[in-house]
Amino acid sequence: METVNIHEAKTHLSRLVDRAAKGEPFIIARAGKPLVKVVAIEAPEKPASRLGFMRGAIVVPDDFDRMEQESIEAIFAGRE
Repeated sequence: METVNIHEAKTHLSRLVDRAAKGEPFIIARAGKPLVKVVAIEAPEKPASRLGFMRGAIVVPDDFDRMEQESIEAIFAGRE
């Protein structure tokens, strides 16, 4: 595990944090004495996908795209 002094950590913090986030922890030291260990936090587990969770519970009629077609056409034509 890499040890960096506090000045170097301040100078290269962004690069060091990126490496730690990718699983390469490091130690920050002052005058050669280790102070802190920087490690990535564990990402929370993503919830299971909900795609398709109501499959079979809803029935869409075959003529769904044509339902109330006459009424809609009448409205747009100004007949209603």
